[in-house]
Amino acid sequence: MTFAMSDKPYDKSERVNLADEKVHWDLGSSLSYGEYLHLEKVLAAQQPLSAEHNEMLFIIVHQVSELWMRLMLHELTAALAAIRKDELDPALKMLARISRTQAQLISVWGVLSTLSPSEYSAFRNELGRSSGFQSVQYRLLEFTFGNKNADMLAVHKRDAEGYERLRRALEAPSLYDEVLFLLSRRGYEVPEDYLSRDFSEPYRASKQVAAAWLAVYHNSQVHWELYELAERLVDLDQNFQLWRAHHLKTVERVIGYKPGTGGTSGVQYLTKALELKFFPELWTIRTSM
Repeated sequence: MTFAMSDKPYDKSERVNLADEKVHWDLGSSLSYGEYLHLEKVLAAQQPLSAEHNEMLFIIVHQVSELWMRLMLHELTAALAAIRKDELDPALKMLARISRTQAQLISVWGVLSTLSPSEYSAFRNELGRSSGFQSVQYRLLEFTFGNKNADMLAVHKRDAEGYERLRRALEAPSLYDEVLFLLSRRGYEVPEDYLSRDFSEPYRASKQVAAAWLAVYHNSQVHWELYELAERLVDLDQNFQLWRAHHLKTVERVIGYKPGTGGTSGVQYLTKALELKFFPELWTIRTSM
């Protein structure tokens, strides 16, 4: 099939007519779009260390991911504050937004996976020991969701501010801890030692907590807010697991079974986290329903 080019001369009338649009051609003292978003800073932050064409992709993918994580932390902080005040309507909206943001993070791996092993190898040495393993924001998300691991602090020692943020998040109640406080305030039986535990320690699943969640699901019409909250938590957990799985497959596709630049074993290390769940009882009770 062939497509013939039109012999019709270009007609200016075919352009979008702006005559009846009240466009602000002169911004006066108002901020411009670029000024409001500080685009001169944002778009100057991509500084490849090599002459390789594909390094720009690698930088932008990771910077975009950090921006999405910035939004997730913003929403998560506000959601925690709302849950502490028993204000579940705004908390549910914020958690739903985090889930949508997670979908964007997952999709980013598809872009990075267009990088072939040879293309990545051409500039990989420029990274030195820098690695996503050192992302303060990612670790803050994991700590705040509930995956506490004090050993992870050590890699952040050279970043005093980041280290302190992580230390506070490690010692503070996680999202799940705050939800269990809420369950207790709403009359559900949560073990006392779970309400006053050392929050820097990893969470351990509880049969009593599972029983409390089963009661919520069996009485969903009475406690609809708690039921909805539980489902939002499952969304977050599932998306985090999908993010990890896509991360693993992208790493496997791009570098195979080489060690990571941060010193981990790469794919083998990422495999260890695939079965991790932030809210374990919300998964185990499904078999009992």
